[in-house]
Amino acid sequence: MEAAPKGKPQVRIPIYMDHHATTPCDPRVVEAMLPYFGETFGNPASRNHVFGWRAEEAVEAARAQVAALIGANPKEVVFTSGATESDNLMLKGAAARLRERGDHLVTVATEHPAVLDSVSALEGKGFRVTRLPVGKDGLIDAADVARAIEPATILVSVMWANNEIGVLQPIEAIGRVCKERGVLFAVDGAQALAKVPVDVRRAGVDLLALSAHKAYGPKGTGALYVRSGSPRIRLEPQMDGGGHERGFRSGTLAVPGIVGFGAACEIARSEMAEESARILGLRERLRQGILSRVEGVQVNGSLSERLPGNLNLSFECVDGEALLMALRDVAVSSGSACASASPEPSHVILALGVGRDLAHASLRFGLGRGNTEAEVDYVVNLVEEKVRQLRALPSATQGVRRAVQ
Repeated sequence: MEAAPKGKPQVRIPIYMDHHATTPCDPRVVEAMLPYFGETFGNPASRNHVFGWRAEEAVEAARAQVAALIGANPKEVVFTSGATESDNLMLKGAAARLRERGDHLVTVATEHPAVLDSVSALEGKGFRVTRLPVGKDGLIDAADVARAIEPATILVSVMWANNEIGVLQPIEAIGRVCKERGVLFAVDGAQALAKVPVDVRRAGVDLLALSAHKAYGPKGTGALYVRSGSPRIRLEPQMDGGGHERGFRSGTLAVPGIVGFGAACEIARSEMAEESARILGLRERLRQGILSRVEGVQVNGSLSERLPGNLNLSFECVDGEALLMALRDVAVSSGSACASASPEPSHVILALGVGRDLAHASLRFGLGRGNTEAEVDYVVNLVEEKVRQLRALPSATQGVRRAVQ
């Protein structure tokens, strides 16, 4: 890494502001994981010797740590490879089990591709799907969910926090609607975990998909919360072979990753409130700095109901790809990391009613645990400089998309 040029705030570049794509593994998490790559390497399914017992103990301790962060019982936590697998399991698994009860699902137009692609796959199998539109602020109303539910509705899926614009949906209100109507409430909670309080009981959530690497844990590890109690939730497994994780998800458990996930959740329990307040301060410093110095900038999504570290901006008369290239010393994104290869503008930004040209010129800043005020000030200066340069190009006034040479 290089030091910043003279005259600029003293920061080290490149600067990472893409914490919605992934987060760095906390050193304390790495330390907790290390023994399970070496001396404590057993398979938790091996219950005939001490190596397996120790691995199983570590898994159960991590299960309790994950459960504690979301207000669940440890037995309700099923470990997976990540939120995408959890989304697939909760949607496809529930739909397969409940098909005799109904064939209708409700979701939101701005969901993560793991949800939207899963419900599209279910449509191909004969299910009907209602995709609710959002308002200009990116939010839906619980009353809209209630109106969309019909006698054949078996499941409602709404993400807790949007991965692109960071808006926080009214999960508790939607949970009450689902309970009143007797339909399952499935939630993608990957972006909310470790950033805002998550309480599955209070919110009335039946199924919650989680990912470790969005919460300063390791990649390749996730979980699915499956509510216990009556009526019992049954899911059709999407992976067969061994009946691990109470039959929901077969496969040898990734013990180091699971231990790391647990450690990350334990850290979040003790530090989240203070850290989220600090990150919100950085987000506001970034927002106010850019908006006060750059004209023609639009904030996408609600500011009041939003993740503390999220800022999604659209820049008038600027090509988004060109701006990304110009900001190569800063890691930001133009949308979901899972759809970054697509040349099309973000489906989330378009759903807000933003025009295609402006949607193409949107950037997502994701602030996190390692960011500083000096980094924010550096980015504000850099954005002002690069937007001014790009707008001076002939293509800016002609509306022609052009990459920086």
